[in-house]
Amino acid sequence: MKYLKSDRPLLNNKANRLSSSIILTIACLSTSLFLVACQGGDPSGEQTGGNEQSNAGSGKGLKLGTLAPTTGDLSSIGQNWPAAVKLAVDTINECGGVNEAPVSLISEDSQTEPSAGSSAMTKLAEVDRVAGVVGAFASSVSGAAVDVAVRNKVMMVSPGSTSPVFTERAQNDEFNGYWARTAPPDTYQSQALATLAKKQGFNKVSTVAINNDYGVGFEKQFVTAFKDQGGNIVGKPVRHDPKAATLDSEAKAAFGSKPDAVAAVLYAETGSVLLKSAFEQGLTDNVTVLLTDGVYSDDFVRQVGKTADGKSIIAGALGTVPGANGKALADFTALWNEKVKKELTAYVPHNWDATVLMMLAAEASDANTGEGIKSKILEVANAPGTEVTDACQAMELVRKGEDINFQGASGNVDIDENGDVVGSYDVWQVGEDGTLSVIDNVSPTGAN
Repeated sequence: MKYLKSDRPLLNNKANRLSSSIILTIACLSTSLFLVACQGGDPSGEQTGGNEQSNAGSGKGLKLGTLAPTTGDLSSIGQNWPAAVKLAVDTINECGGVNEAPVSLISEDSQTEPSAGSSAMTKLAEVDRVAGVVGAFASSVSGAAVDVAVRNKVMMVSPGSTSPVFTERAQNDEFNGYWARTAPPDTYQSQALATLAKKQGFNKVSTVAINNDYGVGFEKQFVTAFKDQGGNIVGKPVRHDPKAATLDSEAKAAFGSKPDAVAAVLYAETGSVLLKSAFEQGLTDNVTVLLTDGVYSDDFVRQVGKTADGKSIIAGALGTVPGANGKALADFTALWNEKVKKELTAYVPHNWDATVLMMLAAEASDANTGEGIKSKILEVANAPGTEVTDACQAMELVRKGEDINFQGASGNVDIDENGDVVGSYDVWQVGEDGTLSVIDNVSPTGAN
């Protein structure tokens, strides 16, 4: 049953719209001319994007989009992202939808390319007329797409773009509130990785990073954090071309200074080439590779390859990834396993949370628009309000006009005025057989 909001000034408007819809339907049935007009649209309300069909919708309800890297350098992580968004939309539609109508979904592929991401965002904003977009992943893609979103008053919530540049741009009032993210910025993750390095007893660390907003931003933050904790950075920062086919010289420069560890800020496809090259040049002995969320996938480990005796080339490598704990994650994992039946990969919970927050904000604002989502997203994400983890329960409370503080599967999703969350981090390790396992957790401040 759809719960009506109480004490909402637009409730009468909704009743008027319902009456108007009934009158229009009668008019449509009265003449063949209107009958043709009424049948002109897709009765299922489905919208098709780059990779996926949406949920059924009337065309008048809330429209959301996804901008995920289902192809390109980050596709090994991004493949499951649209499924997480669709699961959130399906879940809310099953318990009444948003503003008394089903939510529809249009998915586009960012291709892990800024130009492709900008074009896809333009389509979502100007052709599909979505109110909000979940995406992108690569910070370079989000950096290109967010300007399109802001210009068109579309709310953009990234589940994975972590560059500190977005914090700086928000502080400069470049986004006008149309930007947020459910993954914490690299300002925090770089500190966590530096803390992990010191905890492991590494005193000499070199760096190598993909030469884009994400890689360079993370590298700079890591260097500062590691030095602040008493560590030594050896050699010059090594940055590689995102489209490089061979990376032999970059591998030699990163590993050649005989560090205890190499902090490698990479994407999967090109990063695997670099690490395989370092191994083939005999540079990886007694050197631990420190990795980040950008390569947290089994596919990446397989791409790097195995030694002659069948062990992973990067066995023993350590990394950080935004983590989550508690009932919300457990409940989401159970739902994911029941409905999607795929591996729960990195940032899937962050996609779920981004989608749920936008739907809750649209309901709270009584408007299926980007302006409406923007006006209420901080309110439903933060205190004060009833802490709630279940998406349908949260929606029911919002429909009744109650304040909520949504607790997400990826964390508490307390979003600040810059669109940032802090978060905590899981420590993961590559086993000799190439499997990934979470072995610890670490915070940006070093407290565990």
